[in-house]
Amino acid sequence: MDKSSEISGFYKLTPQDRVLLVKDLIGLTDEETRALFTGGLQIDNANRMIENVVGLMPVPIGIAVNFLINGKDYIIPMATEEPSVVAAASNAAKMARVTGGFQTTSTEAVMKGQIQVVDVPDPHGSRITILKSKGEILEKANACDPVLTSIGGGAKDVEVRILDTSSGPMVIVELLVDCKDVMGANAVNTMAEVCGPFIEQLTGGRVCLRIISNLADHRLARARVLVSKNVVGGEEVVDDIVRAYVFATADQYRCATHNKGIMNGVTAVVLASGNDTRAIEAGAHSFASRTGVYQPLTTWEKNRDGDLVGTIELPVAVGIIGGLISSHPVAKVNLKIMGVRSAREFGEILAAVGLAQNLAALRALATEGIQRGHMALHARNIAVQAGATGDLIDRVAAQMVIEKSIRVDRAKDILEQLNKKGV
Repeated sequence: MDKSSEISGFYKLTPQDRVLLVKDLIGLTDEETRALFTGGLQIDNANRMIENVVGLMPVPIGIAVNFLINGKDYIIPMATEEPSVVAAASNAAKMARVTGGFQTTSTEAVMKGQIQVVDVPDPHGSRITILKSKGEILEKANACDPVLTSIGGGAKDVEVRILDTSSGPMVIVELLVDCKDVMGANAVNTMAEVCGPFIEQLTGGRVCLRIISNLADHRLARARVLVSKNVVGGEEVVDDIVRAYVFATADQYRCATHNKGIMNGVTAVVLASGNDTRAIEAGAHSFASRTGVYQPLTTWEKNRDGDLVGTIELPVAVGIIGGLISSHPVAKVNLKIMGVRSAREFGEILAAVGLAQNLAALRALATEGIQRGHMALHARNIAVQAGATGDLIDRVAAQMVIEKSIRVDRAKDILEQLNKKGV
C-alpha cells in the first residue's frame, strides 16, 4: 500500500465512512465496496461450495490498521465474531510502528504429501529402493500438474520414513511439493494418489492413505518485533510480559490460552481471505508440539536496553489463488485490500498479525487485565441481547462498563430505566 496504514480515529468512524476510506486507500470499485457491505455470496454460489446448503451466516469483517511490515504499510481485513481482536491487533501494531514495525521472513511454499504403505516384506530395503527411484517418482508426480511445474513449482524431493506401530511396520513415503501461490491440498493429494501404484510396485506392499499433511513445517513464516519499554508501559511491564511468556513455557494450561490468543488474529485473517482455517489451526498447534511438549508459538525477551523483543515462527499453508479464494467475492476483495502479491508475503503478514495479537494480550494481562478492553466491547453485544437498539446500545453498554456488571439481566434493567425516562 502506497499510503500510510496509520489511520487516526478509524474506530470512531461509522461503518459507511470506514469502507469509503478503505475504498479510497486501496482503489476499490463500487462493486467491490458493495460486496463488503452485503457479504457478496449468493445462495446459489453457496450451494455449489458445500452440501445440503440451507442459508448463509455472515461474520463481521474489521480492518486492522497501523501495520508496518518490512517497511511496507498494510491494512488487514479480519473476519471474527470476537470483540477486541481487531482493536488489539491495531493497537499492538501502533506500538511496534514506533521502532520500525515488524520484520518478517519465510521459507518456500513446500507442502508434504504422505503415502502410507503397509504389508511391506522388507521395509528398510524398500526405503532404499524408493529413494533410488526418486527421479521416476518425481516425474510421475509432476506430470499431474504441468501448470504448477511451468512456474517453478511441483514435486521437488522424496523422503521415506519407517514407522513401528501397533499394526506392524509402515513405510511412509513423503512428497515435498513447492505449491507456489496456492495452498496446495488438491495438487498434493493428486500427486500422492498418482504415485501410489508405482510405490506398490517398488515395495511389494499395499498403499493405504495418500493425503497431504497439515503440519506444514517446510512452509514457515517468521516475524520479529522490537517494542520500546517506554511505549509498552515501562521496564516493569516488559518484565511482566516476559514472565507471562515463561509461564506459558512451563504450563500447558496457560500455553493453550497463549497460543489461542495468537490464533485469534491469524485465523481471522485466514478466514477473511477464504483460506482453510482448520488447516492453519491444526498445523500451528501440531508445530507447537513438535518437541513432544506443547510450547508457545512466540518468544518474548528483554534486551540490554530494557526493551521488549518478540519473535514468532509458525506454519502457514495459505494461498492467494485457487478454490474459494478465487470464487468468493469478499475473499477476493479482502486480498486486494491487503495488497499481497504472493503466498509467501501473505504468510509473513499472518506471522506479524499473530505476534501483534500476542503482544496486545500479554500487555493487557500484565497491566489492567484482559477484561477491561474485552468487556467494554462485549457490553455492546449484551446490550443488543437485552433488546437495546440505536443509540441506546451505547448508553446501556457504557453504564454496564461503569458498574463493571456486564450481564443481560443488568442490561435489561438499565434499558427499562432509560425507556421510562424517555431517553
